[in-house]
Amino acid sequence: MPTPRHGSTVIPTLSYRDAPAMIDWLVRAFGFQNQAVYADGDVVLHAQLTWGDGMIMLGSAGKDGDWAKLMARPDESGGRSTHGVCVIVADPDAHYARAKPAGADIVIDIADQHYGGRGYACRDPEGYAWWFGSYDPWNPEAGTP
Repeated sequence: MPTPRHGSTVIPTLSYRDAPAMIDWLVRAFGFQNQAVYADGDVVLHAQLTWGDGMIMLGSAGKDGDWAKLMARPDESGGRSTHGVCVIVADPDAHYARAKPAGADIVIDIADQHYGGRGYACRDPEGYAWWFGSYDPWNPEAGTP
């Protein structure tokens, strides 16, 4: 398997009804870095937001295209996410303190976890589920409380 020059080899993808607003929110509320946005007016064709060595990709929701036809958003599935995104953070309490007042809907309050680390779960304004925590499965000792 080829090794990437840097970063993750697994990149979650999301589609949003208001992708430009969500890009701004994800940067402000969660601390992602805006690496690239390819847009045609208010339609985001493709965007890349980074977090450390990781990345998410996102775009505007639509039904055109083979990939878009495979995607469903939480508002199309009774509010349930079809997948979640887990992000390793160095200081979950500080991240929580940033995300909550920015409008993140906290669905699992911050707590020490039985498997190690500390974290919390929330939903973004369009309903996707996110987990932010200090447990690092690549280095479990680093996330042990």
